[in-house]
Amino acid sequence: MALGLRQYHPRADARGSPETSCISQITAVMPAAAATAAVEPLEQTLPEREERQDTRPKRQPRYNVILWNDDDHTYAYVITMLMELFGYPAEKGFQMAKEVDTQGRVIVLTTTLEHAELKRDQIHAYGKDGLIAGCQGSMYATIEAVPGEEE
Repeated sequence: MALGLRQYHPRADARGSPETSCISQITAVMPAAAATAAVEPLEQTLPEREERQDTRPKRQPRYNVILWNDDDHTYAYVITMLMELFGYPAEKGFQMAKEVDTQGRVIVLTTTLEHAELKRDQIHAYGKDGLIAGCQGSMYATIEAVPGEEE
């Protein structure tokens, strides 16, 4: 059933204000049953909304990949390994090699657990330093949770 509503123009006609004019135009074409229907307050007719739960994915805990110092590897080995495995430029590789040499350890990456495990395993599998005759194998690396981010 199509209602014959006329387009509302914001100009007043002879009967009064634009609002009064619009209301009288609408009620003139409304069926009688609709005009006499009881109107209930919105609070009673609308169902209560449920609180939405946060559906965003939970952030995964972060882990540090720690490279430990030893006397069996040269700066060149460390820099090259960091460039190949992590994509670091030579300057950053040198800074990390210097830190692991002076501090005994350096954080080479902070990432998710799975990625940290992959990078640790890649360090362990990198091989021995060919520039040192007595080198026994790859450097040692571990993973530790970033403080305050444990599961």
